[in-house]
Amino acid sequence: MFSLTARRIYVVSKRYFYRNLNTLVPRVRFAPSPTGYLHLGGLRTALYNYLFAKSRGGVFILRIEDTDQTRKVEGAVDALISDLEWAGIECHEGPTRGGTCGPYIQSERLDIYQEHIKKLLANGSAYKCFCTERRLNILRRDAVKSQRIPKYDNKCRNLSHQDIKDKTKAGIPYCIRFKLSSDIQSYEDLIFGGIAYDVSLNEGDPVLMKSDGYPTYHFANVVDDHLMGVSHVLRGVEWQISTTKHLLIYKAFGWTPPEFGHLPLIVNSDGTKLSKRQNDVKVEDYRNKGIYPLALVNYITLSGGGFNHVVGEGVRLKTIKELSDEFQIEKVASHPSRLNLEILEECNRLEIKRRLKDDKLATEMINSLRDIIMEKYPNEKLNVSEDHIRSVLNWATARISRIGDLVGKKFGFLWILPASKDVEVNKNLLEGLLESLQGLERFEQDLIKENLRVFSEQKKVKFPVLMKSLRSVLSGLDEGPSVAEMMQLLGKVQSLERIKAVLR
Repeated sequence: MFSLTARRIYVVSKRYFYRNLNTLVPRVRFAPSPTGYLHLGGLRTALYNYLFAKSRGGVFILRIEDTDQTRKVEGAVDALISDLEWAGIECHEGPTRGGTCGPYIQSERLDIYQEHIKKLLANGSAYKCFCTERRLNILRRDAVKSQRIPKYDNKCRNLSHQDIKDKTKAGIPYCIRFKLSSDIQSYEDLIFGGIAYDVSLNEGDPVLMKSDGYPTYHFANVVDDHLMGVSHVLRGVEWQISTTKHLLIYKAFGWTPPEFGHLPLIVNSDGTKLSKRQNDVKVEDYRNKGIYPLALVNYITLSGGGFNHVVGEGVRLKTIKELSDEFQIEKVASHPSRLNLEILEECNRLEIKRRLKDDKLATEMINSLRDIIMEKYPNEKLNVSEDHIRSVLNWATARISRIGDLVGKKFGFLWILPASKDVEVNKNLLEGLLESLQGLERFEQDLIKENLRVFSEQKKVKFPVLMKSLRSVLSGLDEGPSVAEMMQLLGKVQSLERIKAVLR
């Protein structure tokens, strides 16, 4: 184990200084790297930045941080923008929206970084480092053997002007590093309160500009946040330890830093880390599994604070506008945000109900379910009329949390006829039942059930026996909703057709 005695972050206080919150129109940013999919933590960061800006009439910027070209994934930017739009997060400035502070893709801003790195070299805050990768690897290996924290030993910081000139002239590759000072930088974290940390105790001078001409995250994000007028930085807590380093860079430029707030980790309900294997990380997975965007957004906000959620009142679905009106950064919890899958299912169930009350959204949902049904049962004669699907959805809101559940084995009877050749029935009994049911003017659950009970008494057939036989005729299932409920769902025409099918 490494000695961590020097690796301390001091929580100075739990005071909050919102010097800009009420006096400045905020400009915030979401700055992901195009290294793959948008995960749940990234969506939460984007959402909270968006709600923060929206609640104060501010600006939400999307910036793509693609300076690590080796990890860039083709198509990741388009997928990321698609996921944000799907979730209802609208950027005001960005790669697809433009703005006065572009370009908004870092690989298109290399000349800007070169211009600013020269300023730090000129004022003595940065220097050229000619150390090879081999030497750096040896330093790391030796530190591990000695149980010390691996860090650069700042060797090139003390090179003479002539040494630098000679090495540069000889064409020796170099990067540019920042001179860390031993100043204990402190700041008021909008979520965690007062933070102070001496980064030089645990790190050597960090690289600002790599030998390939691309900036590191630490340098590019400081330059970009300043030039884009970012007033508040809300990002994951994993960056909290780097913030004091960033403050030193701001100081070297003579710039005023933005306010910083670090969002806590998102974990499972039992406190364990979210797992790719369990498919609870990718936003795309939730989309593909029938989760609606507003349900996923509410799921996230219900786990980490920042809103007027009342304990004990149950789950209440809120629109983006309602969430932005309620959002208060000081209410965001500093402890890890625990997700509860049951809450997600309830949110999605509520969203299905909400959509059914909106004509446009209801039609979209009906068409989507129709496509799912036809894909599931491509060779069957189906009942997928709009009225039937709408009726089923209204009935199912208390029974399902995703519309895709309605094409499973349990509910397959709703759309297709059962195989009549596999059903053993008393045909004379069914013919009498058919005649009795045809006389019903209103095909409603209670009336159907009473009709079936009276019929069983008249024919001297045990009611459970009749129900079992009729269930088999209607659905081919041994269990499921009550027979009367099933018949109301299918409707009079469809129910009678299914009975006739076994009589042919």
